[in-house]
Amino acid sequence: MAQTTTTLMTVEEFGRLPDDAARRELVRGEVIERTPSGSEHSVIGLAVGSVLRAAARSSRAGRAFGADCGFVLTADPATARAPDAAFVRKERFPRGEVPRSFFVGAPDLAVEVVSPSDTMSELLGKVEEYLAAGTQVVWVVVPERREAYVYRPTDAPQVLGAGDGLTADPVLPGLSIPVAEFFEA
Repeated sequence: MAQTTTTLMTVEEFGRLPDDAARRELVRGEVIERTPSGSEHSVIGLAVGSVLRAAARSSRAGRAFGADCGFVLTADPATARAPDAAFVRKERFPRGEVPRSFFVGAPDLAVEVVSPSDTMSELLGKVEEYLAAGTQVVWVVVPERREAYVYRPTDAPQVLGAGDGLTADPVLPGLSIPVAEFFEA
C-alpha cells in the first residue's frame, strides 16, 4: 500500500507563491485556496474596513488592514490568516512602519464576514486561532442574520442585532458603530 506524504509549507515559502488572483491562507503548513466571495460579502467587508480606517485615522491609535493582508499567527506549524478586515495598534509596528510582507503576529482586532461557503465550525476554528495568537477582539459579521458576534479572550461571546452598537474595547476605546450600518447600501 502506497503512502502519500504531504510536505508542509513554511511562512517564507508561502510568501513566495505567485501574486495571482487566488486568495490563500496557510493553515498548519497547508495552503488553503479560497473561492472569491460574493458581492454582498465584499460590500460588507469594505464597510467594516472603512469604519476601522476612519477610527484608526481619527484616534491615531494604529492601522486598519484590508482582506489581502496575511497575519502570521504561528510559525510552527505555520499559519497565516487573512481576515476580511483588521486593526493593529501603532506600538506593534517595528520602527513605526507597516511591514512590506506578512504581519508577524495576530491583529489586535480581526473581522470575518461570513460568506455562503463558510461553515460555522471553520469560522469558530479561525476565532480560536486568532484568540490563541493574541487577538483581543474578533468580530464575526453574519449578513444572512444581520448580526455580529463578538469574541474576546476572557468573555462569553456576544450576539448583537442590527440595532445594537458594536464596540472594539480595549483595542479601540470609544468606538461604537451600529451593526446595521454594515448592511446599509
